[in-house]
Amino acid sequence: MGGVNHGFERLTAQYLFREVAKRRAAYETGHPADEILSLGIGDVTRPLAPPVSAAMAAAAREMATREGFRGYPPAFGYDFLRAAIAARYAARGVSVTPEEVYVSDGAKTDAATLAHLFGDVTVALPDPTYPVYRDAHLLAGHRLRLLPATAENGFLPTPDGLPRTPHVVCLTSPGNPIGVAYDRAGLTEWVDFARGSGSLLVFDAAYEAFLGDTGVHSIFEIPGSRGCAVELGSFSKSAGFTGVRCAWSIFPREVTFDGVPLAPLWERLKSMASNGVAYPVQCAAAAALTPAGLAATEKNVRYYLANARLISRALRGAGVPYVGGEVSPYLWVRCPDGISSWEWFDRCLVLRQVIVTPGVGFGDAGEGYVRLSALGRREIVRRAAARLFGGDTREKAQSSSLMVSYGIKMKNKRLKMTGRSR
Repeated sequence: MGGVNHGFERLTAQYLFREVAKRRAAYETGHPADEILSLGIGDVTRPLAPPVSAAMAAAAREMATREGFRGYPPAFGYDFLRAAIAARYAARGVSVTPEEVYVSDGAKTDAATLAHLFGDVTVALPDPTYPVYRDAHLLAGHRLRLLPATAENGFLPTPDGLPRTPHVVCLTSPGNPIGVAYDRAGLTEWVDFARGSGSLLVFDAAYEAFLGDTGVHSIFEIPGSRGCAVELGSFSKSAGFTGVRCAWSIFPREVTFDGVPLAPLWERLKSMASNGVAYPVQCAAAAALTPAGLAATEKNVRYYLANARLISRALRGAGVPYVGGEVSPYLWVRCPDGISSWEWFDRCLVLRQVIVTPGVGFGDAGEGYVRLSALGRREIVRRAAARLFGGDTREKAQSSSLMVSYGIKMKNKRLKMTGRSR
């Protein structure tokens, strides 16, 4: 059948964060004097660390010389960065060769591109999950098997009940949107399932820096994983590269799916789909992995975790149920009074002028929750948490007219914060 890709018919009309931006813009148009504070999109706000920016500047100056100019970068990354990433794994006791490291412009790019590796497959996804995984596999025509992440399973789905047939299983730890992480036993259970069923694990470790010296930073810490798993890593949150763009994937030489080695297929796909990452960016990424770079970037991670503790205190003080914020910059917060995710988004925006992210945007099992991000500037996070959860929670006297002007059709009822913190 001709025409456009009918996989688009399986997607929501708007990408989650575009819908958030649309609603914010609609409110700001009618209330230009109101100050909007955001605990929504997970974008970093701390400046690049000095060793990182210095390396990028030096590389840019090098590119301005005849001798130092470089054109297209190597498709899989410069050798110096691939070696630096492999050395970072070795420092954690994980054996990865530089040849198994593939540099890219972002884990989001890799997550979307990965879907093209597979034909007629069933993809197991936590629900809720990072939207790119769901959308990319829907566009590729894959079948989805959703694994609800709920309070009953600690928001960490297990293979229990999953048919022992080959699946592509996408896992993120620490999680996005739910800021919790698998322990060694939980990941061992998934590796055992993958080995026993012929499945492949796609392990997204973009937030592993928030684990500090605890937890499982790489799926390859689990025995037997090299034959059944690939891993995505990123400099976006650890080194503040959301606007710089650099990440990597790990494809062990022995990893296969349906009996086919995946590394050669990944190399062919990347050679076709990307011209690589700019030399100054890769120099900056390598600097982020030096002792000085790691010390500086870890300071930024601690800053965001301190923001998360600030939000956690406000949530506990108001008696609002939540998880996360300990090994992740995200907190998964239960909506009050049983209202929907988008309804509480609208209330937070109109009555408090604070942006949150509706949990249902990450999947149906996210209904009744919102995600809060601690990646903002300290003063903004503090003020936003105080607006939402601190002190007097009475609505503004003009709330009814605000709701009408914003176009929200709902009863003007007191915004209660109930429940017990988790």
